[in-house]
Amino acid sequence: MNETALATAWSGARSDPDAEDYHIEATKSLVERTLRTLKQGDLFGVFDKQGDCRGGEGGPDGLFFQDTRFLSQLQLTLGGADPLLLSSVVLDDNGAFVVDLANADLYDGQDRLVLQRDSIHVGRLKFLHGQTCYERIRLTRFNPLPGPIPLELTFASDFADLFEVRGEERPRRGTLRAERVDERTVRFLYLGLDEVKRTTSIHFDPAPDSLSTRGARWDLAFGDSGRINLAMKIVCAIDEAPSEPPHLVSAYWSKRRGSRKRRAGRGAVSSSNELFNAVVDRAVSDLDMLLTDTEYGLYPYAGVPWYSTIFGRDGIITAIETLWIAPDIAKGVLTTLAATQATDVEEAADAEPGKILHEMRGGEMARLGEVPFRRYYGSIDATPLFVLLAGMYLDRSGDLVTIRAIWPQIRAALRWIDEWGDRDGDGFVEYQRMRASGLANQGWKDSFDSIFHADGRDAEGPIALCEVQAYVYAAKMGAARIARALGDGPLGVALEGQAEALRQRFEDLFWLDEIDCYALALDGKKQPCRVRSSNAGHALFAGIAAPERADRLAAALTSPRFFSGWGVRTIAAGEARYNPMSYHNGSVWPHDNALIALGLARYGRKGEVVKLAHGMIEAAIYDELHRLPELFCGFTRRRKRGPTAYPVACSPQAWSAAAPFALIAAAAGLEIDHDENCLRLTNPALPQLIEKLTLNGIGVAGSRLDLWLSRVGDDVSTAVVRRVGDAAVRIVK
Repeated sequence: MNETALATAWSGARSDPDAEDYHIEATKSLVERTLRTLKQGDLFGVFDKQGDCRGGEGGPDGLFFQDTRFLSQLQLTLGGADPLLLSSVVLDDNGAFVVDLANADLYDGQDRLVLQRDSIHVGRLKFLHGQTCYERIRLTRFNPLPGPIPLELTFASDFADLFEVRGEERPRRGTLRAERVDERTVRFLYLGLDEVKRTTSIHFDPAPDSLSTRGARWDLAFGDSGRINLAMKIVCAIDEAPSEPPHLVSAYWSKRRGSRKRRAGRGAVSSSNELFNAVVDRAVSDLDMLLTDTEYGLYPYAGVPWYSTIFGRDGIITAIETLWIAPDIAKGVLTTLAATQATDVEEAADAEPGKILHEMRGGEMARLGEVPFRRYYGSIDATPLFVLLAGMYLDRSGDLVTIRAIWPQIRAALRWIDEWGDRDGDGFVEYQRMRASGLANQGWKDSFDSIFHADGRDAEGPIALCEVQAYVYAAKMGAARIARALGDGPLGVALEGQAEALRQRFEDLFWLDEIDCYALALDGKKQPCRVRSSNAGHALFAGIAAPERADRLAAALTSPRFFSGWGVRTIAAGEARYNPMSYHNGSVWPHDNALIALGLARYGRKGEVVKLAHGMIEAAIYDELHRLPELFCGFTRRRKRGPTAYPVACSPQAWSAAAPFALIAAAAGLEIDHDENCLRLTNPALPQLIEKLTLNGIGVAGSRLDLWLSRVGDDVSTAVVRRVGDAAVRIVK
């Protein structure tokens, strides 16, 4: 690095501002401050452990609605001081965030102690419902007070676009004003450059003793009961007059009823290990929180805080991971992506007819085109994954009604694969962005530096990724099954022929004998990127790998170069750009490991499946909330400590929350075939930390099954505990 570049780096500026496409600034780590997240529909909140948010200080804290921060600051003080933190927890079902606080030692102007700490307990309860953040503040006095004590709430709204919060700079912004509406209401109004009016209304009950556009104050005089309740509602509105939200209690129970209704009819998982049960319970709650009723159907938003919106790839992979236990998620994903499929060429959005959505945003910057993501299609894998999921969903559910309804979109996706995706006619699907404003890399590893050659050089496009060819193979095999189910046998035969031709060509050009791995990609000159990467593991998931090569790849993926002790690294140690702290070049991603585990199970590599499942489950157990985050660092596992956190990982993240269910299915060898009316368990196995596993209420072609699996050593026995209907259970050894 030369002196100029070094000075630029130390100054904190980007040395190549065009290279890092819409990356997330990491001048502050989310790990430094333990943050709590809540989400409901298009509304989500990020708070610190005290229950405050300090987004105005450069953090991601705040209350966000449709990609805009409607509340950037909220801070509670008691007696002019920050209270002492006692505990801080998001409920197990993500229904609410609860904080316990106590007053600090309070002094008068002469430094005399006037109130001893722990004299007043402050309980904060927050939850989201509709477009409103509710909070109840309950204060309980345990010692006599010298007089009224002030409680103050300071607040602000910056209406920052989510991409501004992520680090993007804007030369101009809209106009912001604040007004005191009445004795208990303050309102912030922002007219954006997109001519959209965004409003934040804050309502207090009872009315504060003093209220301004910067804060509220109550002078609390405890009566004989020794208890005071305060309530606050923060209402977000776009281009409409803010309506009066429901009362706090009725809103809370309405939220809980909605959650129970969404979960009804899905299967359930439990085990003999309470820590594993906590991981599963958190995963169920996270998925429930991220599932969103959109205008197109139920969809799992990708993650909080950065990706709380529709992402094509993320939603599809989440649906694949949970297909055996919650096929309704796949149905919502398919109908949503069919409804938003591109129909025309639009260069700014990397859109082409038949292409499946990458990302959808509703913030000011997206609406103005300052970022290209209002409806953005710069994803090379979402289109074949869409077709792949459709085939898997039909196998699982037998739902020909839904499949027939989206068959035109499936056919359009297949045409995109053959015509737009393979522009040079070499049989492989490649990507290259249409404009410099688009994403440079368009696979799931979409960092600017994630696709490279063995010597560290960037791969020049158009780029054919390893896993994308595997997805195309599985997509055409799945589409062939759909075609036959719809009565078009000749099309089914043709698609199978295309898939087999791709499989042979893939083996010829992607397999690298010297590293026991498929190439990361082929560059624009059809030269392989001879890099050991986890992408190759997706070839196992899709079934494109030759069995003898699958065995060699399985051994490589679970060797010390790849396997950190927690999971498979995205890039093996020793490769040119390997960095265990990077986003895509050596880190560990739970969804990546889940798909690899499904692939290993497909090829009968149960020892490796159990190894991955054990590492992933233990990683989640070490997390404070028993949650698998978006990713974590790829450092080698060390005794008596958990994995090293990645500084700006989303938590929760949908495809990470779904990973435990894919790992369970892979270990148990679980498959559900609607047409055969059966549930198969192929060579079932369990990780060492699970002795007994119970699967309840698993739906199979109208039947319901409760299964019990028990491990003694490496042997697993199974039993059907309850059966409603005539579905069969088959054990394949």
